[in-house]
Amino acid sequence: MTDFPTLDPEFASAVAALPGGVSFTDVQAARASFERLIAPTLAELAYDGVSVSRLTVPGLDGAPDVEIRFFTPADRETTVPLLVWIHGGGFVIGRAEHDDPLAVDLVRRLGIGVASVEYRRAPEHPFPAALDDCYAVLIHVHTHAHDFGIDADRIAVGGQSAGGGLAAGLALRARDDGAVPIVFQLLDIPELDDRLGTPSMTRFVDTPIWHRPNAALSWRYYLGDAYTGPQDSDVPSYAAPARATDLSGLPPAYVATMELDPLRDEGIEYALAMLRAGVSVELHSYPGTFHGSGLFRTAAVSKRAHSDAIAAVGRGLDRR
Repeated sequence: MTDFPTLDPEFASAVAALPGGVSFTDVQAARASFERLIAPTLAELAYDGVSVSRLTVPGLDGAPDVEIRFFTPADRETTVPLLVWIHGGGFVIGRAEHDDPLAVDLVRRLGIGVASVEYRRAPEHPFPAALDDCYAVLIHVHTHAHDFGIDADRIAVGGQSAGGGLAAGLALRARDDGAVPIVFQLLDIPELDDRLGTPSMTRFVDTPIWHRPNAALSWRYYLGDAYTGPQDSDVPSYAAPARATDLSGLPPAYVATMELDPLRDEGIEYALAMLRAGVSVELHSYPGTFHGSGLFRTAAVSKRAHSDAIAAVGRGLDRR
């Protein structure tokens, strides 16, 4: 791996210990590798004060039911605002349970509900399967807000990495359909652009955890057999939101990027494009970090990025 002089020193030992990262050349091996990486964090997680349910909602247009992990304060007495959360993993790896630590912290610190989506993954289920699943959840929780005990007028969407890209696509789709008035979108290190043409994507070919080779495979898996590559002009903006030509009317956004991440520039450019379209955007780029460095939670910059994101959700849902 290339030596990166600006890497935060707190990550040095963690990066050295990474067993070559997670390669997408073998999907099943990548999934197993990520499971091993996240297992210690899940093993020590406590759910005190948080009610967790595994629920299913009807799939879109006859698709299979979609499972959600539904989190609320254990002692809630009134309706609560809701964040529909979408896990990352390059559209290929990861499960909703892997983001339980974030969901639990959001519920405890903000007193909100979180619906974490177990969407269908590529390559077995290419676009639009994952987005359809997320949209099915969004529509269902809004339509049945009373049953879920949530405030139908305070629903936000958010996600990390590929989940951030799905959240951006979900916000575009909801805007166009007009069915759910999303009040806020959290796009954390989002994967937005299949064209792989930004300076950061060109430069970071061997960064920890995520790099250009993984990104290229990720998009090929997600966009399916008909995808001909970055030059493909038929890729819809719901799949790759960076291709959208009209970003007006989207909900306020929080966008976070990491300095040594191939996805850095597409996140920054999408934030700027939203700003230019009149969308209120808060943009952060964290120095010395890489894609997935937040997994190493004891680092000061990881703690800061985590707290910043939670505070942004609180502001977005008007729950400080």
